[in-house]
Amino acid sequence: METHIDFLEWLEPDMALKILTCLDDSADLIRASAVSRYWQNIVVSNGLCKQLCRRTFPQLACITHVVEPGHDNSSDKIDHQAYASLFRALTAFPQTYCIVDPVSASSTDNYPEESIMNTLDPRDTIRNQGSYWSSKGSDDPETPEKLIYTLTSNLCVITEVNLHPFQALFQLDFPIYASKFVRFRMGHLKSWKELTYDFMEAQECADDKFVWTYTSQMFPVAQENRLQRFKLPEPVVCIGGYLQIELLGRVQKQAADDRYYLW
Repeated sequence: METHIDFLEWLEPDMALKILTCLDDSADLIRASAVSRYWQNIVVSNGLCKQLCRRTFPQLACITHVVEPGHDNSSDKIDHQAYASLFRALTAFPQTYCIVDPVSASSTDNYPEESIMNTLDPRDTIRNQGSYWSSKGSDDPETPEKLIYTLTSNLCVITEVNLHPFQALFQLDFPIYASKFVRFRMGHLKSWKELTYDFMEAQECADDKFVWTYTSQMFPVAQENRLQRFKLPEPVVCIGGYLQIELLGRVQKQAADDRYYLW
């Protein structure tokens, strides 16, 4: 114990960096940076916390710089602290329901009776039947529909989206109006001026008002009356607080008008 040796200093700088890059938790990087000034210099100057964040959540690559109040310019130390805290926050989040309010539907058959608002309420206590959103009818089974919602925060981690196709028990043969596939997008408004506009009441599709920074793969939807879970391949950071559910392909026609619908 008389001679203390820092093994990293005995290695080539590239090898020392490679070893510390293997740490996969920002807490470990913080501890490593506290070992010595040499270790701190490797962790901070190479932005290892920033690299870890971007490696784990690629959506964070759109962050161009970090600014701390009271400081004129960004620095390696500020970046180190900010990304370390951000990583911990994004990986230690509590499991919770993230959808808050509907924003718009690309079409609605009967407003407000069959509004997108019904998708957040599991039943209709007034009419004693399931509540649902319904698209307008289409002669083309490939006509898509887009439902947009606000999330609980401008920064959310999404792991899965749940969807329940509606079965019309009040129609002959009890048809299920499910889409063939579903796809999810996440992003932010192009302009904050649109925040106060009521797209639902105006019956307008708001899709062109957003920048979608993440687009998922297409998931097949079962033609079944049950809650279906669509788990994303990796947790996704939604920066901006908006989710779009894109329903692709129509299967069921309504007997009354022989047109395809999504419910």
